[in-house]
Amino acid sequence: MSASLLQADLVSLRETYKRDKAKVMSSLADSAYAARGLKQSLRQLSILADGLLIELWKQAGMPPELCLVAVGGFGRAELFPHSDVDVLVLLPDGQSPEQSPELQAQIERFIGSCWDAGLDIGSSVRTLSDCLAEASKDITVQTSLLESRRVTGNTALFLNFQTRFQQAMDPQAFWVAKTLEMRQRHTKFENTPYALEPNCKESPGGLRDLQVILWVARAAGLGNSWDDLARKGLATPLEARQIKRNEALLGLIRARLHLKAKRREDRLVFDLQTSVAETFGFDSDVTPEGRLALRASEKLMRQYYWAAKAVTQLNQILLLNIEDRLKTERGESIDQFRPLNERFFEKAGLIEVASDDLYQKHPHAILETFLLYQATPGLKGLSARTLRALYNVRSVMNARFRADPVNRQTFLKILQQPQGITQALRLMNDTSVLGRYLWVFRRIVGQMQHDLFHAYTVDQHILMVLRNVRRFFMAEHTHEYPLCSQLATGWDKPWILYTAALFHDIAKGRGGDHSQLGCAEVRTFCRQHGVDKDDAQLVEFLVSEHLTMSHVAQKEDLGNPEVIQKFALRVRDERHLTALYLLTVADIRGTSPKVWNAWKGKLLEDLYKATLRVLGGSAPDANTEVQARKREALIELARQAQPHEGQKALWDTLDVSYFMRHDASDIAWHARQLSRHVAMPDPAHSRTIVRARPSPVGEGLQVLVFTPDQPDLFARICGHFDQSGFSILDARIHTTLKGWALDTFQIVTPMLPEHYRELMSMVESGLTQILEKQGPLPSPSRGRISRRVKSFPVTPRVSLSPDDKAQKWLLSISASDRIGLLYSIAMVLAKHGVHLHLAKISTLGERVEDNFLISGPELQHNRAQIEIETEILQALQPT
Repeated sequence: MSASLLQADLVSLRETYKRDKAKVMSSLADSAYAARGLKQSLRQLSILADGLLIELWKQAGMPPELCLVAVGGFGRAELFPHSDVDVLVLLPDGQSPEQSPELQAQIERFIGSCWDAGLDIGSSVRTLSDCLAEASKDITVQTSLLESRRVTGNTALFLNFQTRFQQAMDPQAFWVAKTLEMRQRHTKFENTPYALEPNCKESPGGLRDLQVILWVARAAGLGNSWDDLARKGLATPLEARQIKRNEALLGLIRARLHLKAKRREDRLVFDLQTSVAETFGFDSDVTPEGRLALRASEKLMRQYYWAAKAVTQLNQILLLNIEDRLKTERGESIDQFRPLNERFFEKAGLIEVASDDLYQKHPHAILETFLLYQATPGLKGLSARTLRALYNVRSVMNARFRADPVNRQTFLKILQQPQGITQALRLMNDTSVLGRYLWVFRRIVGQMQHDLFHAYTVDQHILMVLRNVRRFFMAEHTHEYPLCSQLATGWDKPWILYTAALFHDIAKGRGGDHSQLGCAEVRTFCRQHGVDKDDAQLVEFLVSEHLTMSHVAQKEDLGNPEVIQKFALRVRDERHLTALYLLTVADIRGTSPKVWNAWKGKLLEDLYKATLRVLGGSAPDANTEVQARKREALIELARQAQPHEGQKALWDTLDVSYFMRHDASDIAWHARQLSRHVAMPDPAHSRTIVRARPSPVGEGLQVLVFTPDQPDLFARICGHFDQSGFSILDARIHTTLKGWALDTFQIVTPMLPEHYRELMSMVESGLTQILEKQGPLPSPSRGRISRRVKSFPVTPRVSLSPDDKAQKWLLSISASDRIGLLYSIAMVLAKHGVHLHLAKISTLGERVEDNFLISGPELQHNRAQIEIETEILQALQPT
């Protein structure tokens, strides 16, 4: 056949394959398409690829002794729209392409023609012995070959390969290897199916977890399908139906991800969630007032999470059953049973029910399972038999079950146990018992949070917060948050905090104030469970006020005694304050690894200690507080051999507000760096001073700027930090009585080197040059916004209002974060001659909540206020 004719045939084959594949993909994209037809569609795609490969194999004139084998997912005859077509060119032993240039050229021509014909080919070329050798060394190769099937070529060679492959297979070793591999994969995805952008193939609860079951079953000769496992008694008919249904849903989500992305994409990324949701017929819900109530993507993700949760449960059950069957068939002794009580046994560290119908006959035993798990040292989890019994008894956990006084007493005991709280509640959630018993919790299982700083679904965030609270009471975690652990040591009823953690966000997603709605829910819970009146009141307080402390710490001026006094009145007493502080730290830590930082921790600790002094009877008197801070600063200066009264020249230029807004450590540092400079005969001719040190809170740098004040000073400093890649966490702005700016910044950078001295030197010299040069302000950086912000944009908001004394103004800003944002705001303030007194910069994931205390003549005029707000709103708009 001539090369031109071959090329013409390739074009024809490619066009035919492309057209036929498009028809199948079009049916997959139809919103009326039923998920149960997915396997047939994937098989059709596989058949189309088979037909093209057979024709290309013929055209390439491949030797008759060779065989073309489909492996991996293609070997299962399941080909997703943009998945690779994985094939093995199987050679008989003794025949090697390296030894035959002609054979090598034929194989290369065949594989090249596959690409030319439009197949995304993944190929390997091995002899039969090579396959067996590679499989013995690499579990991935062994798994891929396990699902092999002949496409075309030498049948006898393929059958010989299958026979020898099965003979070499060790089912027990394969089970161990695949379960270990699965655990490693789960760890990579943080051991949760509830990631906000899950991988529907690889994440826990994804399609790969189902494939692992069939792989180990096939390796052991126990069957190749869910119906086979049901016939073998490894799965119940109900479990087989549930698996098929969830597998079809996850598979259809994956197929439509491929179609929407127009490439192989297995992650439910934010960019694609809405478009994929629409292919399932989901629409966003809007309230009568026009407010978005529930996104289409949230409806899809709720279905995904429920499917992933079911897969996780069933994966556990079936893998444990297969392990037991393997042990039986190998003649190994089954693990011995140790009675725990008349209803339960221990089997290899797992709780085993005494009978399959235990929960049907004795519903009280359902919650008793988890109480027993907490109270019995050495237990690692639940056996397959127990997991299956719980899975099949969900209908028993109804309204009558929830109202049963014995069950209520048992649940309260679970919360009040001295250990095992986190593990027990997580296990209850994983087995769907928590949502079945605590019906209000069921509503937030798998619910997403589109506020750009929560990294988990609502139920997982709640359990994370509960874990954080629990760790305050554990000796092995005292190094993490010493003050929290110290306070927890003196706390008499930890279960109050656990209950508050369980309910603090339980009303998310309903509309309205979730704190108040959650307060009503926990009030009902306490009444139904017989919680003492004082304890119930404290739990209600914590749920209703769980956002208050972080709001005050991050947005208000903690140097203002009135702020502390007002907060003290709200928390009432030390017990309420301590409980709220512990819950607040645990809550912020449980949102996302990105949200917490040491500076937030310091703000909360400062607020706690200042409020504690007020509650202890110390009136918030500014003069008394100033004298106390001066004494502490003097002690620190004396330790460092500073001259007696060397600080006096500097302190004489500072007013009460400076001492109220800086702690003793900062005051002493400023005095060491500036006293000699201020005491000079003519400081007006002195140079700008910039000093940096590792932040005392343990993260980033603290930077001191001392320079003649000027209207655009804050903008210049922000501009330099912006251009240098620093983020500002906090800015404390002060002007001395002699007109010098004394500003302190907390800054961080993702590139903070191990040897920070070079970075400090760079900041000191670079910022000094910028401030002394007095050149034009540089244009702000216009960094790209993230994918997540694009998918869930924050509507920019600006609020400008007078403070309580109508002497200064509070500027509050909320927007999506991006590079250059703070500098853009600072430029607007500089343009209008606005003087900045305090900046509290709060970054919540990819959203900013910034607050500024400002003053200036223009703020006295309504028209100028509107102009400033308008210009800031324009600066906040994403690029």
